Amino acid sequence: MITLDVSLVRENFSLSLTASIPSAGITAVFGRSGAGKTSLINAISGLVTPDSGSIRIGSKVLFDGDTGVNLRPEQRRIGYVFQDARLFPHMSVAKNLKYGCKWSDIDKFNEVVSLLDIGALLSRYPNDLSGGEKQRVAIGRALLSDPELLIMDEPTASLDAPRRQELISYLLRLAQSLKIPVIYVSHSLDEILQLADHMLLLDKGEVIANGALHDVWGSPPMRPWLSAKEQSALVTATVVGAHPVYAMTQLDLEGQPLWVTKVDENAGASVRLRIYANDISIAKTRPNDTSIRNVIPSVIQSIVRAASLSSDGGYCQIVLQVGNESLLANITQWALDELGLMEGQEVFAQLKGVSIARGDLAYDHRTN
Repeated sequence: MITLDVSLVRENFSLSLTASIPSAGITAVFGRSGAGKTSLINAISGLVTPDSGSIRIGSKVLFDGDTGVNLRPEQRRIGYVFQDARLFPHMSVAKNLKYGCKWSDIDKFNEVVSLLDIGALLSRYPNDLSGGEKQRVAIGRALLSDPELLIMDEPTASLDAPRRQELISYLLRLAQSLKIPVIYVSHSLDEILQLADHMLLLDKGEVIANGALHDVWGSPPMRPWLSAKEQSALVTATVVGAHPVYAMTQLDLEGQPLWVTKVDENAGASVRLRIYANDISIAKTRPNDTSIRNVIPSVIQSIVRAASLSSDGGYCQIVLQVGNESLLANITQWALDELGLMEGQEVFAQLKGVSIARGDLAYDHRTN
C-alpha cells in the first residue's frame, strides 16, 4: 500500500489528509480546482515538503516528520509526467528517452518504445512532434528512470479529443503490461471511468471519499458532480459468448444474463459497465412481451428521496442490490408511492441501456 499522512499549511490553503491507496493499478485523484490535488502529488514526489506527517510506498519511507526522513526527489524513484511534456528541445527523442535512464538493458528500452509505439519517432526532435507524441515520449522517459511509482498530472489536458483518446489507449496498455502503480490526476470523469481502478476524492484539502472506483462512483460524495441525467453505477460483468443469430454478446452479471451489442472480447474477459440511473425502470413482477432484453432480479437496498439528492426535484433514487453489485434507478416520487416500494423488497430492474466504460470499448449499447 501507499500510505499518506500529510499536513501542509500555506497562506491561502491547507492540506490535511490521511489515506491509503493501492500499490498497484491506477488511482485517480479528483476534485475541484484548489482541492489539493497538485499539492498532494508534489508532496509525494518531493517537490514540496509537508509540515508534518509521513509518506510511504510499502515499507519505504519517503518522508517522516517525526524522524526527519525527507528523501530528495531523485532518491524517491518516482516518475513524474506533467501537463506539458517538458522535453529537452535540443535533444532527439532517443536522447530524451535515455536522459536519466537507469536501464542499460537494450531490451528494456525497446519494450518501452514498443509499448508506447514511438519507435518511428526516435530520430525526431520535440518541435516536430504532435502533442500526443510528446506526451508518449514524456511517459517513456519517466518509465525508463526505473520508477517504483508513476505520477501523471493531467497528461491529456492540452490534447484534442482524438489525441486524448489515443493516449488513453496507450495508458491502458501500459497499466496492463507494467506492474507499476500510477497516481493519475484528472478533471475528466470520462477519463477516470476509462482508466482508474481506485479513486481518491479531495475537497478543500481533505479526503471525502477513497476506495475502489466502483464504490466511490456511486457514493454520496460523488452526487454533486453528477446531474440526475448523469447519475450512474459502475459494475463488472464477465463475457459469456456471442448470440448464435444476432450481433449481441452475453455477459454474466452476478449470475444474471446481460445482453449488449457485440463486443470483441473472449469468453471470460471482464468488462466494466456504466449503467445510468435514468435508463432503469422498476417492476414488481417480471414483465412479459417487452422489447427490453435485460430484466434483472434485484433487491431494494435503500431509497433516497429528492430532498436528499440535489435541486433536481421530482424523483427518488433507488439503490438496487444484484449479488455483490449495486445499480441506481431514478424514478418519480409518484411511482415510488403508487408501487409501494420499500427497502428489502424484491423487484425487477429493466435496463434500457448499458454503456461499456473502459478503454477502446467505451460506447453505449441500447438493448430494447
